[in-house]
Amino acid sequence: MRWLRWQIGRQLSGYDKMFLAGALWPIKFDCYLLRFKQGSFIKRHTDTVAAGRHYRLNVVLKTAKKGGEFECEQAIYASKRIKLFRPDINAHAVTLVEEGTRYVFSIGWIRGDKT
Repeated sequence: MRWLRWQIGRQLSGYDKMFLAGALWPIKFDCYLLRFKQGSFIKRHTDTVAAGRHYRLNVVLKTAKKGGEFECEQAIYASKRIKLFRPDINAHAVTLVEEGTRYVFSIGWIRGDKT
């Protein structure tokens, strides 16, 4: 993992990610800065985990001028700028950024067994 450098996002859909922090013990977590430039998006998907319950908190630091909206089935909490959800069980996506750039601070963690 390259620390504090932009890398291509996992979904190969045009967004970039910058690894800020992470750990495997005592609780597995990661922290990223995400950048969605014009033309980027994320297709609807879920994130598979081997064991446990996956949670993610996204804080929108800057919205795109047009597009780049987060979509999620049954988020735990969602406001204009804050999104808390279970990416392992709830499909989620980001619509096409049509104009501008969107920045998101994202923290994810995995807890306990998958019940």
